[in-house]
Amino acid sequence: MIRLLFFILFWCTTTLFGQNSGVVVCRGKVNAEMTELEGIYVINLNTENATITDSKGFFTINAKVGDSLLLYSVQFKSVNKIITTQDLSSLFIVNMYPIMNELKEVVVKRPTVSAESLGIIPYGQKKYTPAERKYAVASSGRLNPMGLDPLLNYFSGRTAMLKKELEVEKKEGYLVQLENLFDNNHYVNTLHIPSDYVKGFMYFAVENPKFTRVLKTKNRTSIEFLMSELATQYIQIITPQNTK
Repeated sequence: MIRLLFFILFWCTTTLFGQNSGVVVCRGKVNAEMTELEGIYVINLNTENATITDSKGFFTINAKVGDSLLLYSVQFKSVNKIITTQDLSSLFIVNMYPIMNELKEVVVKRPTVSAESLGIIPYGQKKYTPAERKYAVASSGRLNPMGLDPLLNYFSGRTAMLKKELEVEKKEGYLVQLENLFDNNHYVNTLHIPSDYVKGFMYFAVENPKFTRVLKTKNRTSIEFLMSELATQYIQIITPQNTK
C-alpha cells in the first residue's frame, strides 16, 4: 500500500513538472508572396507571450510541444500553428496568404495625364523629392556626367550637407505621418506621455530605425505595438526630469 501511494505521488509530481518543462526558444519564418514581412504578430495562446517578425519574416518565441501560436496581421489571413517536436529543434515555416480586397465596381472617368503618359519621361523612372534630387545631382556622376561637380561636392562637404538635409526631410515626413495617424489624446491617455513631452516623444520615435521601417509599412497595429515599447523607454528617460 505504501509503495502504491509513493508511486502515485511520484507520477503526479513528474506530470506537473513535465507540464512546465520542455519550453525552448523556437525559430520560425513566415513565408508569403509579399516582400514586406515585418511587423506580423506571433502570439503564444498558451502563455500569452508575443513577438513580431523582422523584415524577412523570421521570429523567435518561447514555446513547447502542443502550444498554439497565432500569427496575425491586417494584411494577411490569420494562421494558427501547433508546435510539434520537430519545430523545437529546427526552423519551421508558416505559410500566410494576403487578404484580397475585391472591388465590386471599377469606374474609369478619364485617363491620367502625366509626364510619363505624354512621353516626356520614360515609365518607371524614379521620382525624387526636392532634397533627394539635390543630393542625387550633387553626388551622382550619372546625373551630372559633364562636370566634376560630384567630386568637388564630396571634398567641399556639400554632399554630406545635402545628405543631412535629405535625412531631415525624411524625418519630417515621418512626423507628419504620425500626426495623421494619432491625435494628442492617444499619446497622453493611451501611451501615458505627459502632454508637454508629446512632441519630444515623436522625435524620439522617428530616430529609431526599426520604428521608421515599421512606419513605412503603414500597418497601424504593428506601429502601435512598437510605439508602446518606445513610450515605456521614453518615460523612463524623462521621469528624472519630472521629479525634480
